Amino acid sequence: MCGIAAIFGRTDESVVRAMMARIKHRGPDGEGIARLDNGVLGHVRLAIMDLAGGGQPMTNERGDLAVAFNGEIYNHLDLRGGLESRHQFHTRSDTEVLLHLYEEQYEDMLDQLDGMFALMIGGPHGLLLARDPLGIKPLYYGRKGETFLAASELKAFPPMDELRMLPAGHALLVGGEEWCFARPFPPQAPVVTEPLEEVLREVRRRLEQAVVKRLMADVPVGVYLSGGLDSSVVAAMMRPHTEELHSFTAGIEGSPDLAAARTAAQHLGTEHHELVYTAEDVRQALPEVIRCMESFDAPLVRSAVPMYFVSQLAAQHVKVVLSGEGADELFAGYSYLRDLPDGQHLKQELADITMGLQDTALQRGDRVPMAHGLEARVPFLDMDLVRYAMRLPAELLAPRPDRPEKWLLREAFHGLLPPEIEQRKKMKFSEGAGSSEVGAELAKDLITSEEFEANREVMPGLTLRSPEELYNYRIWREVMGPHLSPELVGRTRDRKAAA
Repeated sequence: MCGIAAIFGRTDESVVRAMMARIKHRGPDGEGIARLDNGVLGHVRLAIMDLAGGGQPMTNERGDLAVAFNGEIYNHLDLRGGLESRHQFHTRSDTEVLLHLYEEQYEDMLDQLDGMFALMIGGPHGLLLARDPLGIKPLYYGRKGETFLAASELKAFPPMDELRMLPAGHALLVGGEEWCFARPFPPQAPVVTEPLEEVLREVRRRLEQAVVKRLMADVPVGVYLSGGLDSSVVAAMMRPHTEELHSFTAGIEGSPDLAAARTAAQHLGTEHHELVYTAEDVRQALPEVIRCMESFDAPLVRSAVPMYFVSQLAAQHVKVVLSGEGADELFAGYSYLRDLPDGQHLKQELADITMGLQDTALQRGDRVPMAHGLEARVPFLDMDLVRYAMRLPAELLAPRPDRPEKWLLREAFHGLLPPEIEQRKKMKFSEGAGSSEVGAELAKDLITSEEFEANREVMPGLTLRSPEELYNYRIWREVMGPHLSPELVGRTRDRKAAA
């Protein structure tokens, strides 16, 4: 996991170094620069793979091609096997695989990559940007005058004339138009028709395979453990493959997650760590949470608070954590889904909210851990599992009065966890951690209803939804600077608050 930055059309190294400095938290272990004829690539490194040899940006033998890459390519060994007869490798890193694959195939290589990534490859053919199919890793770009700039986070940029997010599954050759190279949900994909028992085996097999992929590291790997179904299932899948598994939770004293996580950790035999924080801790941390989140959206910020504290804790012990993000979107975990009229609407909504994760939960899941120099991996969003789940018939996923939310997931892992964990009802992240109302209470004390009504229109088309959001917005303007557009801020949908 890392931070990347680039300038193209000018070779002003000082601009790139300033951008790198503003995202140094993403890569506290090292940094590098690659100078090209028409630009500069920069990289700040969190060392996880090939600790000695994996520094970036990485250049080819001729020195005319360079890659700066953020993420992990889980099938890099398979790809490397097809390249070794034609290329001399100098490292064990997945980055070098990208370099040689691009030398042979240019942008046609993108649909072969299995992983989470944001990448920049610069050379004689120009500068290529690309982002993984679900947008797990962030990437932004824009122009300042005639100069093109790109980076991992909004805060990296100087004041810009134009600034955009590269959408999930899209690529861009500078000077051209964005194009989609990955469609997570192929049209007309056949619906799964296997018997229920076979479906349950497949869900379990595919998730375990996804978890094992994400144990790829030369550093210790831990797990966020809230004691909810999703994170507990991930921890259970990790346990047989991990000699010593460290688990982490955080919450206000007496909150449901603290007790449930202890139960799950004891059952699974993890080395468990917890951090108990107070309402005052939340108030003091809120500006930093908003700064690292790059968002003022109230439900999203609310859910980022416990993740901020648990990431702070985890970073003291490991460099990589696995999380349960994505299970609610794939397996219908939200209560409002009960109100949809039929299975067709349900399947479309699940596809929409899964693709919408790049603007909400995945923004939280990247920014907050990275603020602490911690990489978070999301096995539920493995593309093999995602595509399988999206092919499941709606009747296996649809919420019903006679069964709990995420029924299929619970059935697939029945007997693996204590009954109180297996049957635990879904709670929003901030609710389970006990801090869901701290921001709202603070805003209530500081912002009157009259003041909120007078200031809720931020710009045409963007209306703040609560005094809490206005309070967050004011912090956001202060910590992020007035040149950043609110249009780039991830926003939860009105009918589904962030988990």
